[in-house]
Amino acid sequence: MYFAALLARTEDGWKASDTELDDVESLSDLTDLAREASVDEDTVLVFIEQEDAWFGVIRVDGEEDPRIYVSNASAAARSSYGEILLTDELLGREPGAEVTIAALEELVGLDGTEDGEPDTPDNHDNHDNHDDNAGTDDDDGPDADVVPAGPLGDTGVLSDLGLPEAELLMLRTDAMAEIADALGAAEVLETVR
Repeated sequence: MYFAALLARTEDGWKASDTELDDVESLSDLTDLAREASVDEDTVLVFIEQEDAWFGVIRVDGEEDPRIYVSNASAAARSSYGEILLTDELLGREPGAEVTIAALEELVGLDGTEDGEPDTPDNHDNHDNHDDNAGTDDDDGPDADVVPAGPLGDTGVLSDLGLPEAELLMLRTDAMAEIADALGAAEVLETVR
């Protein structure tokens, strides 16, 4: 179950609204949605939470690029909303890498025998030796594009708003309520929950 909300900072404090993500297909769409909720180009936070799995915070300050934090990238990668947040830049990949990853995923079951090589113990031994060296010089393999488990992104996204990095990294369940409490926005968030 997902919950998504916007928190827009105003002169009088935070203003909360729930948001539908049905029409959001990209980070750009999500950023536009946040900017529409902004008052005088002030800070807008978008929260997306999948119950007991992961949460994400997107911070939009005026026309600046959005800042993103995801609590568990590998869990978010299995979610259509999480995939929106896990951009190539956030994952440290070259733009367009998802096309390469899709092609590599199609090859996952190949073991070298498709080209007529016999399936012998020698082939497996050589393959095992190659695995011992994986990650040293071969950064083009699938391992270079694996989505990491755990937090990813800008851990200082809420530091200046009252939630230090260390506290953000410790949040697991019901994170939105704890974040809103630290920002002084618990009551307004509760109205849209």
